[in-house]
This record gives sequence, C-alpha cells and structure tokens, in this order.
Amino acid sequence: MAMTKRTKIQSEIEKARLKLVEQQTRIKELEAKNTELENMEIVEIVRGMNIPLDDLTAALQSIKGGNAPARRTSGQVDPKSNNDSDKEDETE
Repeated sequence: MAMTKRTKIQSEIEKARLKLVEQQTRIKELEAKNTELENMEIVEIVRGMNIPLDDLTAALQSIKGGNAPARRTSGQVDPKSNNDSDKEDETE
C-alpha cells in the first residue's frame, strides 16, 4: 500500500513538472510577443519624428546624451517639465 501512495505522488510530481514546462514555454511566447509589440511601437514613434535616416543616429545619440533636439512633433510632452500643481492636487 505504501508503494501505491508513493507511485501516486510520483505521478503527481511528473504532472506538475509537465505543467511547469508548459507554463514556462507560454511565458517565453508571451514575452516574445510583448517584445515584438514594444519594438513596433518604437518604430512607429521614430518614424513619426520625420527625421531623415542619415540624421537618425545623431538625433538618437543626442537624446541619449540628454541633449534633446529642439524640433518636436505635436502632442509630445516634455519629460523635463514637471507640473507640480497637479501633483499637489492629487495628494489633497
């Protein structure tokens, strides 16, 4: 009888391991899809900047270095401007 309980537990362990492998595979698939969508968003943003391809590298390096280009597209929010009055209203 003890052997049957042990066999049953071993079977449950194997089932749990299989489920774990399936979930890990699913997580990898979802992460890949997420990365693909994120990359598509980045491409859309960069294309929306209307910067010639020859100037793109310099513009991105300028942004990375903290020297954002003066040229801005409509609807962009300046990340350096903080509207502290909005934050105060939220905390009250």
